[in-house]
Amino acid sequence: MSQRTRLAACLLFASTVVALSAIPASAQSHSIRQGVLTCRTSASVGLVVGSRQRLRCQFRSASGRIQNYTGTIGRLGLDLGITAGGVMTWAVLASTANIPTGALAGEFVGASGDISVGLGVGANVLVGGTRKSVSLQPLSVEGQVGANLALGVARMRLMPVT
Repeated sequence: MSQRTRLAACLLFASTVVALSAIPASAQSHSIRQGVLTCRTSASVGLVVGSRQRLRCQFRSASGRIQNYTGTIGRLGLDLGITAGGVMTWAVLASTANIPTGALAGEFVGASGDISVGLGVGANVLVGGTRKSVSLQPLSVEGQVGANLALGVARMRLMPVT
C-alpha cells in the first residue's frame, strides 16, 4: 500500500470514527450503563462488498453477573483485506435500570469502520437486542492484526450460551 493510499485510508477512517462516536451521544442521554460486552472475533477475509466473523462474547453486568453469548458480525460496504481476529469491547446501555438475563440476544445494527496494516483499530456503534432496547457504544477501539480497510453497516447477531 503506497504512503498516499495509507494517508487517505487513515483520514477516511479517522473521520468515520468521529462520526461514529457522535451517534450514541444523543441516544444515551436517557440510557443507563448496564455493564460491558467483550467479544473475541475469528479471522476474516474481506470480500470487497462485505465480510462475516464468528464471535464469542461475555457480558459482565454492573452488578458482576456474567452472561456468555456466541454469534456473528458482518459488514456490508467496503471491506478489503485479511485479519487474524481480535477483540471488541462495548459499554452496554439501556433505558431501564436492570436488563433481564438474555437481553443481549438478538440482532444489532449500526455503523462500522476499521483499518489495519499490521496492528489495527476499529469501532462499531450498534443498537438492538431484545425489543431493540439496547445500545452498544465502543468503550475502546477494536484491536486486530492483519491488513484491512472496512467501512459500512454492521449487523451483529448474538445467541445466549446455555
